[in-house]
Amino acid sequence: MPAVPVPLDAELQVAYDAYLAQEPDLAPMSVEMLSQIRAEVEAEVAALGDLSGGGRFTVSEPSVPGLDGEPEIPLLICTPADASASRPVLYFIHGGGFFCNDHRTGLDQVRETAERFGATLISVGYRLAPEHPYPAQINDAYAGLLWTVEHADELGVDPDRIIVTGVSAGGGLSAALALTVRDKGGPRLLGQLLLCPMLDDRNDSASAVQMDGTDFWNRSFNGFGWSSLLGALRGGADVPQYAAPARATDLTGLPPAFLDGGSAECLRDEIVAYAGRIWQAGGEAELHVWPGGTHGFDQEVPEARISKAAVAARDNWLERLLATD
Repeated sequence: MPAVPVPLDAELQVAYDAYLAQEPDLAPMSVEMLSQIRAEVEAEVAALGDLSGGGRFTVSEPSVPGLDGEPEIPLLICTPADASASRPVLYFIHGGGFFCNDHRTGLDQVRETAERFGATLISVGYRLAPEHPYPAQINDAYAGLLWTVEHADELGVDPDRIIVTGVSAGGGLSAALALTVRDKGGPRLLGQLLLCPMLDDRNDSASAVQMDGTDFWNRSFNGFGWSSLLGALRGGADVPQYAAPARATDLTGLPPAFLDGGSAECLRDEIVAYAGRIWQAGGEAELHVWPGGTHGFDQEVPEARISKAAVAARDNWLERLLATD
């Protein structure tokens, strides 16, 4: 008997129906579609000057050394104009399935969060797959973090109050970065804010099958992303935990985590499982599964009531995390 999909939240359903009216034939993701998708994204990338928000942020974009002689990495640094010294950092890793988007995309919500908490936002421009497969992405994220800590004084940030955060592929890379710094002995992360993270390359959970074809981010796109990152390794026995954090066998010693996703998205079960394994390892995790939520719903439909509730829950977690440090 085929799995019955979870119904979408009513406001999200309206948005999804409108999307389908414009794109009635959702083709499976393929290499042939990649250049078109990237061109569409490139057309929407914000200019550096536009990210200042009319003077609300000071903005810079240094290129910093890559890891062990690898190519330089662009970092976008946005600091609220009236933020105090020794600020916290939101170290942001963008989404896009590992194969599209860049460090200037998907920033509206995280910039608002940075402004709300007087934090510096640092967004890392990691290399994209499939041209640059694993470990390019985690190496770039780690190198950018090392540079941030080394230059904390000149940036006016507190190196002990860095929260790594990301959406989708960026959420998965954020979890991988938390594993990386634990195993390399630092630098310390205060927390990990994992938003609908891609964690498991196997793409075969019950929710992946159940929700296939009922969301913007479906099993085809998810599988393409993992294949782009891992190539022939995907789904096999030798996938490293720093590529797919669901493969980690030891989740002890990680910073406090916040994970969220929707009940109506294909990544639901891997998000729930990861939170559960953090608890089983004696760690701290807060999990929210939003009823009827689709992948990245709060960014796709920010005015929906469920989206506002999701943002409020994250802000509440951040407020408590920053207050107790």
